[in-house]
Amino acid sequence: MYCTYYGFKEKPFQITPNPRFLYLSRNHREAFAHLLYGINAHGGFIELTGEVGTGKTTVLRTLLEQLDDSTHRTALILNPCLSATELLRSINREFGIPHEGMENGTLLNELNRFLLAENREGRTVVLVIDEAQNLAPQVLEQIRLISNLETETDKLIQIVLAGQPELKTLLGRSELRQLAQRITVSYHLLPMDYSDSVAYIQHRLQVAGTRRMVEFSPGALKRIFAFAKGAPRLLNLACDRALLVGYGEETRAIDGAIAATAIAELSDGKRHLPRQSRIVVAVALLLCLALSVMLAFLPTRQSGAGRNFNSPPADHGTGMAAKTGTSSPPRGTAQPLNWETLPKGPDPAVNAILRLWGRKDITAPLKARTAATLLNRRGLTTTGVTSLRDVVALDTPAILEIAAGKGGATRHIALTSTDGRTFTIAPGLPGAPAVSLGELAAVWTGRGQIAWRNDLNIPRNLQPGTEDEGVLKLQRLLARAGLFKGKQTGILDGATMGAVRSLQKNAGLTVDGIPSDRTLLVLYRDYGTKPLPRLSTTREPHR
Repeated sequence: MYCTYYGFKEKPFQITPNPRFLYLSRNHREAFAHLLYGINAHGGFIELTGEVGTGKTTVLRTLLEQLDDSTHRTALILNPCLSATELLRSINREFGIPHEGMENGTLLNELNRFLLAENREGRTVVLVIDEAQNLAPQVLEQIRLISNLETETDKLIQIVLAGQPELKTLLGRSELRQLAQRITVSYHLLPMDYSDSVAYIQHRLQVAGTRRMVEFSPGALKRIFAFAKGAPRLLNLACDRALLVGYGEETRAIDGAIAATAIAELSDGKRHLPRQSRIVVAVALLLCLALSVMLAFLPTRQSGAGRNFNSPPADHGTGMAAKTGTSSPPRGTAQPLNWETLPKGPDPAVNAILRLWGRKDITAPLKARTAATLLNRRGLTTTGVTSLRDVVALDTPAILEIAAGKGGATRHIALTSTDGRTFTIAPGLPGAPAVSLGELAAVWTGRGQIAWRNDLNIPRNLQPGTEDEGVLKLQRLLARAGLFKGKQTGILDGATMGAVRSLQKNAGLTVDGIPSDRTLLVLYRDYGTKPLPRLSTTREPHR
């Protein structure tokens, strides 16, 4: 409908997968790297989880397209709601081997012959099962039996289980512990952050062939990100509806108001009036309201003797004559917070964080004045956060970007402490040095940074098998935490990754055995040799 108007060759935000529109964010690239590592390492089982719409299927399709047909044989199962026998038949069908009319034993024999033949030819066989959270326990047990097909030195098939977070719960069941213990690589796909979401939107617009005939304003992008929370599917839905609303209003500038209308339509499932019509309706409503107020204060002619226009209103059983005049608002009525009073630029918030770390304030003007850049200049490492739940869980002072008024204006605040109910912020608001979680959520743009200190200079996101002095330092810290009892070799081996997984599980992080930013932050925070600033005023660090 709107493609011609905006100059698109095709719709840019369709929710059906299209390889031409492929965009891999940082999180998607990390997920892809983990899957590829697990397959090449011939570990057996690989797990990929993520919320609905985060792009798991996109990662899987990208993986299968990247695997060379000369060195790999692949099969993708998209409908796992099958019995054990039906699943075996589907697997054999995908690999192009006999399956019709066969039962379990015969199907397994055919599959085993196929796997041995491929192994002799030096090819890796990969089975990918999407939506694996829907698998019945007995079907998962059948999959475990398939993984038993091996030689003396190697697994004959690499199995990728992908699904929603419920998959982890399913694999945590006691009767499936044998399968869970065989998972060698696990990755939880998080939604995209704000910068990746913006890049994703611009990428799809460009691929669709726009000649810059449409522009999403910063305000629109922030509203869309706040709605989608970085989920590609929701980004597509919101952007598609915003373009439709813009087309209806005959504008090529998609601003915050248009984005808000689009999001409202998605939320209530209705098409709203164009903005011009809404303005007319709003004016009419205001006129009606004004008229009703005027009529309310005009005396009313009453039937019956002894009553005229100036008579006071009758007492309808209250025991007292009605008082005239307007009533005052009740005391203690909460006033909306005025975020526009905050100073522009990130410096005051950054300086509040620097003081907590015993660092000097930023005073000299710098060309690049993002919060992360300023903190990095003072020797602090920064890690992005996209949910307030993460901020609370990481228990470390943070800087948030706040939407503060019209035109996409933003401000920055530092969260310096919390009592579990409210957050102390710097700079503070007039009369409100602390704000609630709900008040923060209402204005946060979804962009934030947690500052921490990598005292031992451990490389971030070390990959399995890496030999490095940083790994030795990591092993020492894990030993201090009582999680690593093996030989400190400086190699990121299975024992070290197991200790990292234990730490991640205890801290509620993604359990993948990779020492990511958040993993190192928690390790330093709870088991480092130097005390670090904490957000909570009630928790004590582990020692």
